[in-house]
Amino acid sequence: MHVLVSVDMEGTAGVVSPDDIRPGHPEFERSRGYTTDEANAAVRGVLSAHPDATVLVADAHADFRTLIPDRLDRRAMLVRGAPRRHAMISGIQSGTDAVCFVGYHGRAGTATSVLAHTISGGVIASVRCNGRELGEFGLNAALAGRFRARTVLATGDDTLAREAADLVPGITTVEVKLALGNRAAIGLHPTEACARIEQGARDALLHPPEQIFTIDGPVDLEVEMHRPVMAELACLVPEVRLLAPTIVGRCVPDIDVALDLIEVFVALARSI
Repeated sequence: MHVLVSVDMEGTAGVVSPDDIRPGHPEFERSRGYTTDEANAAVRGVLSAHPDATVLVADAHADFRTLIPDRLDRRAMLVRGAPRRHAMISGIQSGTDAVCFVGYHGRAGTATSVLAHTISGGVIASVRCNGRELGEFGLNAALAGRFRARTVLATGDDTLAREAADLVPGITTVEVKLALGNRAAIGLHPTEACARIEQGARDALLHPPEQIFTIDGPVDLEVEMHRPVMAELACLVPEVRLLAPTIVGRCVPDIDVALDLIEVFVALARSI
């Protein structure tokens, strides 16, 4: 059994503000500890279900240097740093059987959702694949499915839990906070959140969803940017079309290529 644990930060218990998730801010250091603790809880849960499992933890927030390496469960291996292929679930190409998403958040535009965004809050307004809007959870779950890995667990606020359950019937979800808005929530104590994540990870591995979530290719990708100039830059990529002042599109072979293309759009937009 090979399990990948992808760990973001916006969905961590106790995290509600941009200051909490911004590298260099004092509150970020506190949040790093909370997030590492939640990653460890997921690792413990996985190994309680499958003691001989190989567990790979993918640091998936900001510049992918958020988790505290010497505080991570020593039984897990850590994917850290950027840029890297497959970004938030780097390592998925190594024969992964199951993926756990820890500390994830709602997609861009989700009402009353803590720190909701998709890939880059300052760049992307929405992403649609074959007409269906997807956030970071959906895009990465689909990429996991591309490699025949089963998405089994999602943790974060209540809006993320609903989003995950809608996309992956039978998935185990753990709500560590109830969203009151984009920057407010009623949250569990971090210790209680970790206890529930550990139990959730165990349950998820013992009772995984029956179906693997996939998006079959080809994929009609549409990305809405926040500003027209960002869309214009994206159109410098061959075969990318301007569909509206802020929307670009291209038909790509599969979800793997779609995510690579989104990363290119974000890099170009950030160059402004």
